[in-house]
Amino acid sequence: MTTLSDSQIQQAQATVPGPRTEALPDVPEAEAHVAPSATVEDGARVGAGAQVWDQSVVRSGADVGAGTILGRGVYIGPGARLGERCKVQNQALVYEPAVLGDGVFIGPAVVLTNDTFPRAVTPDGRLKNADDWVAVGVTIDEGAAVGARAVCVAPVHIGKWASVAAGAVVTRDVPDHALVVGVPARQVGWVGRAGVPLVETAPDTYSCPRTGTTYVVTDGALVEITEHDNQNDNEGKN
Repeated sequence: MTTLSDSQIQQAQATVPGPRTEALPDVPEAEAHVAPSATVEDGARVGAGAQVWDQSVVRSGADVGAGTILGRGVYIGPGARLGERCKVQNQALVYEPAVLGDGVFIGPAVVLTNDTFPRAVTPDGRLKNADDWVAVGVTIDEGAAVGARAVCVAPVHIGKWASVAAGAVVTRDVPDHALVVGVPARQVGWVGRAGVPLVETAPDTYSCPRTGTTYVVTDGALVEITEHDNQNDNEGKN
């Protein structure tokens, strides 16, 4: 695994959401807030306690989960699905059929694409319509974060609690807890639930400097070690 430089750590810390050291909280039942200048089309669903701010558009068939916040000028395409307690910042474009898990962070001006081989017209010059191409989506799992102005080129899958740095261009799948940067995006480290780059404390063993949580790499995947796991290890040594 490549060692993070100071500048990479600073970049990563600046482009991920704040710390989260416990399970996502329940959202109280409340009316959704839709700004007068926002557009929520008939057939779209906006969950309890969600907020849709100025000039945002939620297309018919889209599903916005409870407690999710859409900033100013956000576009949610028809059929896109957003989980609960997501944050989608100003001017982000979430094209269908994107699927976001609970607690996903989408930074300002992020683009989730949906066309692998984009063209405005067919080979014979006719303007393309919905029957002339197949939409493919970006999937982002629970707790993951995508930094400002990053582009995720569909179809890609971003794993749980992964972090995509600002300005990155994601062209291939991102593992759970991976930290990726650059164009095209490449993995430079691991992050925990708090979004802070992990520190290697022993071979294939990492610690979160903010929460103290321990993680290990097993078969190329990062796994969080819980108190229950530690207790079982200690009992096995007795």
